[in-house]
Amino acid sequence: MTDPRPSLATLAVWGGELEKSFWERATQLPIVQSASFGYRDLDEWMAVALGQQPGHIYSRNSNPTVAAFEEKVRLLEGAEAATSFATGMAAVSNTLFSLLESGQRVVSVRDTYGGTSKLFADFLPKLGVSATLCPTGDHDALEREIARGCAIVYVESPTNPTIKVHDIARLARAAHAAGALLVGDNTTATPINTRPLGLGADLVLHSATKFLGGHEAAMGGVVCGPADLVKRIYHYREITGASLAPLNAYLLLRGLKTLAIRVRQQNQNALAVARFLAAHPAVASVGYPGLPDDPGHEIASRQMSGFGGMLCFSLHGGWSAVKQALPRLRLAHCAASLGGVQTFAGPPATTSHVECSAEERAALGIPEGLIRYSVGIEDEADLIADLTQALASA
Repeated sequence: MTDPRPSLATLAVWGGELEKSFWERATQLPIVQSASFGYRDLDEWMAVALGQQPGHIYSRNSNPTVAAFEEKVRLLEGAEAATSFATGMAAVSNTLFSLLESGQRVVSVRDTYGGTSKLFADFLPKLGVSATLCPTGDHDALEREIARGCAIVYVESPTNPTIKVHDIARLARAAHAAGALLVGDNTTATPINTRPLGLGADLVLHSATKFLGGHEAAMGGVVCGPADLVKRIYHYREITGASLAPLNAYLLLRGLKTLAIRVRQQNQNALAVARFLAAHPAVASVGYPGLPDDPGHEIASRQMSGFGGMLCFSLHGGWSAVKQALPRLRLAHCAASLGGVQTFAGPPATTSHVECSAEERAALGIPEGLIRYSVGIEDEADLIADLTQALASA
């Protein structure tokens, strides 16, 4: 798209599609459900196969519908290039496996998403890559470890599930001073609220299944950043085969069109719910950067345009109170996801950190009595009324 640069809301609708020639004058991008693409001119076929001219030869490598999804997210994140994956964890794992070598080190925090934590604890060490996990939100500890030397600094902001905020610009400076890359998981914030590349991050990734898709209908992942880094990650994914399917790309494209209005409503709803919970006698604590007394409020106010659609809270009475209250929620799916148009709620033991044991969750700073609450686009008064009746049992 040409300058002046359209707003993010407009890019969410038109990005990656404005210049496309749609089939038979259709106004919607088609699902190109083809495994391969044919060429009668062998010179042209060879040029496409070698990347010397645009085109597609096999959908494990690239596909027109998938390419449109990648382009839309690239534009939303303000990146030079993007590549996609079958799931969010494929995006995380392919990024780490393609960029790290034996003998190198990753610096991150303790309460990243549970699948990512498993990569740090179990999978990367088998490849000779060590991971140092600092207390979440402790920027001084992170900077000390980064200065000791590392290849990648990996952060989520806000984190899943404790909703802690990291100063991306500060950590990017520390990473670059040490010759490292900063990789940021932007799933929880979305590009509507935070654009990590503009703050100094080298790569930004998403579980597109969550806020980007927004309707719990398709799984996917995506990584954005400089063309040289994305090409390395793409080539690894091309060979290992964790490719995004065309139908899922189409469903994610449909969801992305409403990303801006969904996230704005979720920002509004989450702040209202967080304020309600913070004043409720059954609630022991609330994690949400939109609250003025939240430890991440100052940073979030600087680097986010909205405080996000996800929060967490703990109840007096711990796990037994959670077991009483959660099943009483009527306007929330008790399910392992987030970022949808409908509200989702659940403890880390069955959602973000289901892969971890209770002991591992404790070591990562994830309380068993925590509830992750991902706010949908319902009316905020209805959500608060639902929480009121559910917490009466607690």
